[in-house]
Amino acid sequence: MRQVKNTIAFASGKGGVGKSTTTVNVGVALAARGFKVGVMDADIYGPSVAHMLGTSDRKASATAAGFTPVVACGLKSMSIVYLAANNMPLIWRGPMASGALAKMLEQTNWGELDFLLIDMPPGTGDIQLTLSQKVALTGAVIVTTPQDVALIDARKGIDMFAKVDVPLLGLIENMAQFVCSKCGHCEALFGTGGGKQVAEEYGIPLLASLPLLPEIRIDADKGVPAAAHPDSPARSAYGKIADSLVGAVQKVASPAAFPSVSKQDD
Repeated sequence: MRQVKNTIAFASGKGGVGKSTTTVNVGVALAARGFKVGVMDADIYGPSVAHMLGTSDRKASATAAGFTPVVACGLKSMSIVYLAANNMPLIWRGPMASGALAKMLEQTNWGELDFLLIDMPPGTGDIQLTLSQKVALTGAVIVTTPQDVALIDARKGIDMFAKVDVPLLGLIENMAQFVCSKCGHCEALFGTGGGKQVAEEYGIPLLASLPLLPEIRIDADKGVPAAAHPDSPARSAYGKIADSLVGAVQKVASPAAFPSVSKQDD
């Protein structure tokens, strides 16, 4: 971790809002801009980053110096999937899960990274507390849908990071609207304006309002993030989030912790 310049937690407080998908695709977008990026899956019980990167069948090699992260789609990645045997369910109590997270954090040889994105599990429990104690986070990003049920838990996530003195870099509203491919009609399936309302309530930036695009789900299932496709509409959307995130990090990080990289157009 000594060579990691900026560590950012992606959290939601609630599962099923597309947090892991967003984390991976924003990581790919940052890498496309020339940054050195790593992604760590902190969801011990329900890891999904390896599947989205197409690396579920790979294992992290271990040496006396630690674990070597698995590289895919321009990202260095670490997940409990790379360490556990045969992808069996981990029926562990909280302390065991926290210990596994600490092991991945402390024993992974990330090398030099501009950004390490940590995909957080749902909730505000042991894993979140372990992370805040073990790592000096640059900041956190909250991912939510516009739906009131999701926003309830998004608020809890924001309040949690405030209590442990982690800066909020912004909020991403996911699945904001769906555009019919047949007629072009736009439907707000999960409501409207919820993300903007919460962002204004807490005085944090709304980094983006992402549409519900079938290709994002299809590509995630295939193990190739949508942001990795040059001709994908999602690439531009995640690229804008990456640019906004870079700007948010510049406001809270020290100049020495921020790399100088020229922006690449999508």
